[in-house]
Amino acid sequence: MIAAYIKYLLRSGNEHAIHSPFLFELYNQVIAVRKDNNPEYEAIRKLRNELLRSDEQIEILDLGAGSRINKSNLRKIRTIAKNAEKPAKFGRLFYRLIRRFQPATIIELGTSLGLTTLYMSKAKPDAQLITFEGCPQTAGKAQEHFEREGAENVEVVLGNIDETLPKRLETLDRPIDFAYFDANHRYEPTVRYFEQCLPHIQNGSLFIFDDIYWSEEMTRAWEYIKAHPQVTVTVDLFWIGLVFFRSEQVKEDFVLRF
Repeated sequence: MIAAYIKYLLRSGNEHAIHSPFLFELYNQVIAVRKDNNPEYEAIRKLRNELLRSDEQIEILDLGAGSRINKSNLRKIRTIAKNAEKPAKFGRLFYRLIRRFQPATIIELGTSLGLTTLYMSKAKPDAQLITFEGCPQTAGKAQEHFEREGAENVEVVLGNIDETLPKRLETLDRPIDFAYFDANHRYEPTVRYFEQCLPHIQNGSLFIFDDIYWSEEMTRAWEYIKAHPQVTVTVDLFWIGLVFFRSEQVKEDFVLRF
């Protein structure tokens, strides 16, 4: 992963590397924002700090690629908050993206403790936010956090995502406007989840894929997704990849600093 990051640093550019007016504006006004002191972040920051100090231990049911750091199924909340939750700057980015595009329906694969979910919920409280989690105890903690923070628009779907995602998509009555894929970090499940969600997109939908350089399998999945004929603009931020479906755009791939 270190070699991939060095390669990314050598390839990545800033706004001067962007020729698309759509992405130029998005990068400067949403992605590359340095000072973002929105007061809505404060409650999530306090919750994160509490979790990082928590000695409570729960049993993890891991249906994905597993953890590189902790092989035990018994894990402290503070360990999950430190290693499994995305850093706050990504939650803030998702918040800004949702405020920018105003999605009506948001899908999240991989709830964990729900911190990233809370950023998305607060960004658009009237959106339908469906988050999928395979681990009962993790989902239970996330549900506690949603109730504590008044995130009333969040629906938690518990169970193996291989089974719950296609079933829930069958009952979806609106297009997917925004989706965050942070579940099974393997090639086949990542591509399968992507393709299962594709029939539910509309022009303007945005998918975000987590840890696109986490492993060779994830990088291969990222390359497959970028090349897909329905995908137009893709943005490689190393830790995550943004995928836009915009029929009015020419197909382009950008590697940008974040």
